[in-house]
Parts: sequence; structure tokens; C-alpha cells
Amino acid sequence: MVQKDGGGATTFYKRKIVNTLNLDEMSETETLTMTESENVESAIPLKEETQKENKMKYYLSIVIDKSKSLFFACIGLLLFGGFWSFMSSYTENELPGPVATLTVMQEMLSDPFYDYGPNDKGIGLLLVASVGTVLSGFLIGSVVAIPLGILMGASKTFKQILYPLVQLLKPVSPLAWFPIGLVVFKDTGMATIFIVFITSLWSTVINTSFGIGSIPQDHKNVAKAFGFSKWRYLTKILIPFSLPHIITGLRLSIGVAWLVIVAGEMLSGASGIGFFVWDSWNALSLEKVISAILIIGIVGLLFDKLFTFIENKVSYKA
Repeated sequence: MVQKDGGGATTFYKRKIVNTLNLDEMSETETLTMTESENVESAIPLKEETQKENKMKYYLSIVIDKSKSLFFACIGLLLFGGFWSFMSSYTENELPGPVATLTVMQEMLSDPFYDYGPNDKGIGLLLVASVGTVLSGFLIGSVVAIPLGILMGASKTFKQILYPLVQLLKPVSPLAWFPIGLVVFKDTGMATIFIVFITSLWSTVINTSFGIGSIPQDHKNVAKAFGFSKWRYLTKILIPFSLPHIITGLRLSIGVAWLVIVAGEMLSGASGIGFFVWDSWNALSLEKVISAILIIGIVGLLFDKLFTFIENKVSYKA
């Protein structure tokens, strides 16, 4: 009995020791688990703080870049204003200075949409008429130029046929096209749209052709390997790859179209910003002429900014 009791006591103490060891192991494991979970929980706020810092740095860099651009733009405007003032003084105020011009410009913009008859309209109405004419000619030109450029870029035969014609007609002055427009359309307004159309073609045609022609051979091989149909190749490879070049061509074309409108409206006598410039010159109001020039420049800048924004959106980023 004593031995049995002794053996039972021994077994009891052994079990107690084993349980104690198991408890110690469990406590160590739980301690490690708690430590790891605490580290993960503490790492989450650190990661969020790092992301916030990176965002702040990103937005701060954007603000700094914009501030620098604005600063340098202001320097350029100040230099331009100084040169303008110097030229005004040099001509003994025959050329209106910035103050006189901006005063007249403010009066023009105070009521830009008045309409007192065919030859007496606000600058806003004239500007809307000119923009409408430009967009009409530009859109028609784009509809013609983009497919033409695709044909030239995709086919060597079409390029050999059409490229000499493009190079032959591209340097022709828009004023030279105006009589042809009058003969064909018998209308000065349509003739103005025609010269905008014909002069806005070439930049889009050339850039589209270049974009199509520069598609890598690997892209074409992939299309052949996967058995792309012509429509799938057009929509999945050809247009996406060449789209940045097409937008660049459109940006150049809208600049040319806006440049042409002044000369076209001077010749046609149609209501628009070009007619306003000519009419102001006949009235010997150089302040209005220069004000119109500034407005033309601002609108052209807005057109360029719009197409640059679109161009950046469709361009591939490395």
C-alpha cells in the first residue's frame, strides 16, 4: 500500500509538473501571440501616417510646381507689359499703352452681349460667332483628316499617292483658298468655314499618319497570333496606340483654325472677332484692336490647354 501510495504520489507530482510546463508553454505562446498582434496593431497607424505623409508631400509638390509656373508666368507678363509701355512711350502714345487698353477692354467686357444691329454687337456675341465658325470647319476637317491619316499610315500605297498632295497643298495660304470657297459655295459664311476646314486638315493628317505608321511590329504580331479581326485590330491596337498622336494633330489644327478665322472674317465681312478687329481699325480705335488681339490670344490659349489636357489623359505613362 505504501509503495502504491508512493507510486500514486509520484504519478500525481509528475502530472502536476507536466501540467505546469504545459501552462508555461501556453503562456509563452499566448505572450508571443499577444506581442505579434500588438505589433500589427501598432504598425497599422504607422502605415496610415506614412500614407498621409506621402499624400501631403505629393500635394505639396503639386502646389510648389503650380506656384513656380504662376510665378514665372507673372514675370513674363511683367516683361511683356514693360516692353509694351516702352513702345507706347517711344511712339508718343500713338500705340496705346497697357492702362488705356485695359480700360477700354474693361468697358467692352462690362456688357459683352448687347445687340444694337448687324454692325453693333457686343464682343461676347462676336466671339461666340467666331468660335462657332471655327468649330464647324475644324470638326468637318477632323472627320476627313483622321480617316485619311489612318489610310496613309496603314498603307504604303495610299501614302505614296496622298502624301505628295498633302505636301503640295499644306503651305498654301488660307487667303488663297477664300476665292475658291466663294466660287463653290456662293456664300461668304460658308467660304470662311471652307478655309478653316482646308487649313486645319494637314496637321491632323500628318500626325495621324505618323502615329499609325509607328505601331511596333510586336503589336502587329500579337494581333496575328490571336487572330484579331480587322475591327478588333482597329479598336484594340491601332487607335489606342495612335490616339496620342491624333490628339496632338488636333491640338495643332485647332490652333491653325483659330489663327485663320481673323483673316477669313476680315475678307468676308461676316460677324465675328475678325470683323471686329477690321471695323475697329477703320474707326481708328487701336485700344479696341489690341483688346481684341488679347481676347483672341486668351481663347487660343484655352483651346490649347483643353487639347493638352486631353492629350495627357490618353498618353502612356512610363
